[in-house]
Amino acid sequence: MENVSTTGIMPKKKGITGSTIKLIAIIVMFIDHTGAIILERMMISEGLGSIMDVSSAAYFMQQNMALYVADIVLRLVGRLGFPIFCFLLIEGFEHTHDIKKYASRLFLFALISEIPFDLGFKGTFFYWGYQNVFFTLLFGLLVMIGLRFIGEKADWNKVLKAILSVLVLVAGMGAAVFMQTDYSAFGVLTIAVMYFFRNRKTLSAGLGCTTLTVMSVTEITAFLVLIPIHKYNGERGWNIKWLFYAFYPVHILLLYLVACALGLGQVAMF
Repeated sequence: MENVSTTGIMPKKKGITGSTIKLIAIIVMFIDHTGAIILERMMISEGLGSIMDVSSAAYFMQQNMALYVADIVLRLVGRLGFPIFCFLLIEGFEHTHDIKKYASRLFLFALISEIPFDLGFKGTFFYWGYQNVFFTLLFGLLVMIGLRFIGEKADWNKVLKAILSVLVLVAGMGAAVFMQTDYSAFGVLTIAVMYFFRNRKTLSAGLGCTTLTVMSVTEITAFLVLIPIHKYNGERGWNIKWLFYAFYPVHILLLYLVACALGLGQVAMF
């Protein structure tokens, strides 16, 4: 029997809500992109791109050590962002009442975010070689739709279901590679791994972070997300869905405008 207070009102569950986790994602994403959009432009303008040998690298580091360290710290903090996005994507998928509307919303914001994303990270209105993370999340969502459809076919042969599941995952990863999305195939794989273990949320997040760290050792700080996810109480909290979606393109555009104000808008990014 559930505990009820003397006033007849259910007590709040201990832990943190989904909206709190969304706010954490927003904060670490802003920190990460401040480094990527502003500090890295500053380093390029100071000669990072012209390093040719050990002596020029040593000179650059001597002149820009504080800037370099600050950028590393900001980017390492930012590694917490993507696994949180994956976690929230899976939670949304599990609880949405309209999967078509959910997918359409991701696609809409992928399109809305593309120009700010290209300006922020490449300094141009359109760059085919690198697409924003909403596309990665969309491909991950489509993979989960396929996996759930296959899993619900109780009369299908287990071997057939396993083969089809692998094909769905490969298709999603291939789409991410073709579109050259942020986190690419490993991003979709991370979503699939976390989805498979979704009923054990801390383990799911840990395996997702492991997948990302296999992709790049710099992702190792992502394991810090295990703390808020472990404390997640399953409640939605404040309804900040639209803030969460809109923050992505808006903050990237604002950071790019700050870079322009600093005279760094036309700096050629790697």
